[in-house]
Formats: sequence, structure tokens, C-alpha cells
Amino acid sequence: MNWDQVFAARTAQMKRSTVREILKLTARPEVISFAGGLPAPELFPVERIAEATETVLAERGREALQYSTTEGMRELREWIAARMSAGSLTVTPDNILIVSGSQQAIDLVARVLLDDGDRVLVENPTYVGMLQSWKPYGLDYTAIPTDADGMQVEHLEPLLQREAFKLMYAIPSFQNPQGTTLSLERRHALAQVLARHHLPYYEDDPYGALRYSGDPLPTLLQCEAEARGSTALDGGVMYAGTFSKTLTPGLRVGWVAAAEPVIDKLVQAKQATDLHTSTLNQMICYEMVRDGVFLDQHVARLREVYRARRDLMLAMLAEHFPSGITWTHPDGGLFLMVTLPEGMDANDVLREAVKRDVAFVPGDGFYTDGTGYNTFRLNYSNARESMIEEGIKRLGTVLKEALVAQ
Repeated sequence: MNWDQVFAARTAQMKRSTVREILKLTARPEVISFAGGLPAPELFPVERIAEATETVLAERGREALQYSTTEGMRELREWIAARMSAGSLTVTPDNILIVSGSQQAIDLVARVLLDDGDRVLVENPTYVGMLQSWKPYGLDYTAIPTDADGMQVEHLEPLLQREAFKLMYAIPSFQNPQGTTLSLERRHALAQVLARHHLPYYEDDPYGALRYSGDPLPTLLQCEAEARGSTALDGGVMYAGTFSKTLTPGLRVGWVAAAEPVIDKLVQAKQATDLHTSTLNQMICYEMVRDGVFLDQHVARLREVYRARRDLMLAMLAEHFPSGITWTHPDGGLFLMVTLPEGMDANDVLREAVKRDVAFVPGDGFYTDGTGYNTFRLNYSNARESMIEEGIKRLGTVLKEALVAQ
């Protein structure tokens, strides 16, 4: 059978993840890979997960192994709602839907909010996993430029006065791929714009807990409620969080926080997708976080290690990369982004780098406007210190040779 003649037309828009394909190429143990957005596996709380699993199975085994509600475990939703309630904002369990990793939330939001050809605002560059998920909808993206302080919010008002958009998607804290953070001033300015134009906003926040320098900032969820003078989660911001970066990605437990009408529609979409997120995994997460002590201690340890790795990578870049090449300086998260001189293509650099057993992700896949070929993303959380030192040294050699050949 010729399956290409059988597949739905929308599958022509589906492509394999560039990042996932690069990870396959770098699976050899001798390759130093800065490509994946992976937490450090040596920091996974394996023993604590084992203890939590044993407790859950001993005390609630039959319930843990049974089907559950689509909304998710009530106790876990209560815990999340309490953690998210800040300042004057009160989040309730009815504002929370547990999802199978926050990537599922991206898919579900598109199902319930986006029609084919809808116009969507994004940062430039933006998260490639969102672009991949939403590609079958044939969306019309408008990219807002960014700098070291995140999205340049001043571009929005004139744009929104002229044109209509269905949704805005952004990662305001420690953005993927750049590692940049939307400043406090811009957060409040953006919140005012969102409230004034009633523009739905998807706040993707997988890295928010992983801050290594600078002061904590309020979420856009909080800022938008404040801009509307509301104390409830009843506005246009949808927030997605996850345990993948703080506990372990293997459990696949994340959540969406939104106004109740949005949650209700997302529940309907999820029921048709996977019925519910793993009951056992939700209970394991809850058992690990419910005392409020273990998670904070564990995240403090992650911050300590990742801060050291970030600082080392920044120091090695300064020592080994040739002049004319720049990079971002993240306050947290897992990534930074490198910009090469105009005319250089990071894909060409990658081919030479892989020959030296070092890899990264070229940046063009993160852009919606055909630019970004002279950029690439580096991950520092997954590499040990010796790997960062050797890998950046190798990359520096490759880049120096590329500049000479240019």
C-alpha cells in the first residue's frame, strides 16, 4: 500500500523534531552534546521516587492503578493552586488541569483555540516544540523582535491597533532557545496591552523555578490579573507548568492554569486524547512535593549545580570563542544562544563540529521568518564540568577555522 496517498492532508505539515533528530546523531558516547534540553540525570531524585512509589502502592495501590478523572488528582491540583496563588491572585483547583507533560498542554490549547490559518503572535526566536505541534494548523505567525530583556513589547500596541490576532505564545522566563527573561517593566507593560486588547496569552513556564541570579519576577498570570484589577484567575492568560525540570521528565506530569471555561474545554479535548494523565505518576509527584520541604531542597540543589555549569560555560565561551561572536547571559533555565557574524550558517558549523565529536542545535528552526541561520543554541544543564570545558574548547577551534575559511 502507498501510505502517502492515504495519510491525511495535514500530515504533510508534520516533520520530525530537529532537536530529536540531532540527539540521534549524537548518541555515540564519545560525542559531547550541548543539543538537548535535558536535565542532569545524575541529579534525578531516584531514591526519593522509589520511596514515594512504595508509599503510594502500599497506601493507595488500587486507586493508583485505576483510571482517574481527566482533571487530575484533586490533592495535586490543590497543592499547585496554593503554590501559584501569589500577591492578590487566588488560584483554585478548578483552575488547574493536570497534563502529560506541558508539551501536551501546547497541543490541547491549539485544539480548543486555534482554527486553520489563525494569526498568532510569538517571540522571535520561539520554542521549536510549539512550532512543530501547531504546524498542521497552517497558522500565520507574526514574530515580535527580542533583545536581552525579552520581547520588545513596544512593538505590540501599534500592531494590535491595526490588526487582529487570535493568541500570543511566549516563554517569558529563561526563554527557550535564548535563555533571556522578560524584564519586570516589560511584564507590566505587556499585561496592560493584553488586558486592553483582550488578547489571549499562553505563558509557557517550564524553567521558572530554575533561577540562578537576579530577583524573582511575577508571572504574566499575576501581572495581567493585576492590570485588570482582579484577584481571580478569570482573564486571558493561560499558564503552563511542569515537574519535568524540577523532579524528572520521565514522570510526564505538568499542568495548565486558566480560567474555568478554558479548563472545561481543555478537559473535553484531553478526554478524547488520553483520558487522563497517569494516576500512579500523579500520586508519586504529590507524595514527593506535598510536605513542601523536599521539592524546595531539591530545587535548591539543582540551582547550585546548574548555576556552576552556566558560569563555567560563559567563562569558557569568553576564553575560547573568537571575536565577532556573541551570546546571551541567562539568569536561569537550561540554555543560552550564540550569534555568529552575518553570512555564517550554524548548520555548516555543526557538520564540522560533529566531526570533532561535539554538537549543538542550529537556531534557524526556532525562527518563523526564515532568519536565524547564524545562531545556535547551547544547553549547559546536561553536561558535566569536564565536558563543558572540552566541548567549548573544541567548538572554539571549529569556529576559528570557519571564520578563516569565510
